[in-house]
Amino acid sequence: MTASIPGAEAVHRHGVERVVIVSALGRGSGVYAGHVSASLAMEDLFRSTGVHVRALANPSFMDNVLRQLPSLRAGVLTGTHPTDLALPAVATRDIAEVADRLLRDRGWVGQDTVDLLGAADISLAEMATTLSEVLGTPIRYERGSREETKNTLIGYGFSDAVAQAMIDLDAAKENGLDLVVPRTPENTTPTTFRQFAEEVIAPAFAG
Repeated sequence: MTASIPGAEAVHRHGVERVVIVSALGRGSGVYAGHVSASLAMEDLFRSTGVHVRALANPSFMDNVLRQLPSLRAGVLTGTHPTDLALPAVATRDIAEVADRLLRDRGWVGQDTVDLLGAADISLAEMATTLSEVLGTPIRYERGSREETKNTLIGYGFSDAVAQAMIDLDAAKENGLDLVVPRTPENTTPTTFRQFAEEVIAPAFAG
């Protein structure tokens, strides 16, 4: 949030007319959601400048699976959500395509949210099945605890506060944060998880 203040000041100082923000689903939920809550506060900061705004509200990124390449090579996709909990997931390249279109278009005015829900809701178990098929090796979903995950993050060098914010985000998503917005043709983006696995994860896995 603090890092966004110079950006908002620059928007005001230089007379920027339009800002496209990569934000998150969850506006109006009234639920504390760690880093998502920080993203929404950042969005509010830019909205307060009075500039024309389009906030791209996203669920989790498919790209986050790339962080688990070492685990995937050991045959495991990890997470803390229930096996059958299907949530939206979006490819960052789809977000970039929408942002590019909006930044090139000088005709829109006002402040609004653009929801981007990915191609379909998918569970981590379904992701593991898809990865098994695409990568040609068995991948299973292994559910861990949030306490273990937090301790792992701290072991990687995250502060306790940052690690807790990530855990709070994860819990909010399990409790429906990303399911508040109904899926429509307009907020459904093109890249499926299978396509992403074939075109992005598989080459990285092989490398």
